[in-house]
Amino acid sequence: MKVTRLDLDGTGSPDGIVSKILKAEPDLPIPVPIEELARQLDITNILDLTTEGFEGGLITDDCRSEGTILVNRAARRGRRRFTIGHELGHFLIPWHKPVKGDQFLCSREDMRRWSAKENEAYARMEVEANRFSALILMPPRYLRAVMGKFRDPNLSQIVDVASHFDVSKDAAARAYAEYHDQQIAVAVIKDGKVLRIYRNIKFPRMSVGSGSPVPRNSLYHYAAARGAELTEITQNGAELWLDSQWGKRLPTLYEQVSFQQEGFALVMLWIEAEEEDDHEEDRDENRTSKERYRPRQGGRSRW
Repeated sequence: MKVTRLDLDGTGSPDGIVSKILKAEPDLPIPVPIEELARQLDITNILDLTTEGFEGGLITDDCRSEGTILVNRAARRGRRRFTIGHELGHFLIPWHKPVKGDQFLCSREDMRRWSAKENEAYARMEVEANRFSALILMPPRYLRAVMGKFRDPNLSQIVDVASHFDVSKDAAARAYAEYHDQQIAVAVIKDGKVLRIYRNIKFPRMSVGSGSPVPRNSLYHYAAARGAELTEITQNGAELWLDSQWGKRLPTLYEQVSFQQEGFALVMLWIEAEEEDDHEEDRDENRTSKERYRPRQGGRSRW
């Protein structure tokens, strides 16, 4: 690698720093060798973090001449890579300063912050560190190239993204929802409750949020009872997930569920764009939603 911190002068935003890294490293390999990149940018050590309750940490001096990144020793590979990216973000973004003492200590909740109010300095630092990590591990131009090959949405494609960029399924799900050109949302479920929902800007307002139980008539419960791992994409009632507005018809909504280990699951919600072709609408009139969807279904049938 050739990039140095001198190449990053003149910008302090996550987007600007990543842009300058990619300009200095036009042939940056994918998956991004995040540990090698961190060392190239003056991180001298990447060590295990043994402090309970934290996912990562950064030790550095006031001048940021060099730094040491700490990573939860129990973290899985994808989570470890994201944590290294997060702490590297703290190191490279000039205005980031430890709140207490001489080191950053970041919890799992910090690693999931994606929004903050203007006056919340600590939260803003965590949001920017997360954005930096997501952008450097899944650079948008590379991510768009991968997703441009996909057909209609399918949870199996999230696995493809996670594998291609060597990130966790959670990180891949967020990027997938954000960058997909269809109206989709991906809910992360744990033991029947919604932990978080990732959605793109096209997706309408939802009636279900973090901490809510999965709606009773969701495909999730039916699939769990049958022991399914990955379901087909199935039409379901939009009123289960979406906010209804008086006098406005809810769109057609499809669900797909993938069960993972330790009580986790992903639920994908997809709002299919309305067909403008009258002939297509006539032809679909006598077919079930499953029959209409089948010709467009792509991807693998298992995680």
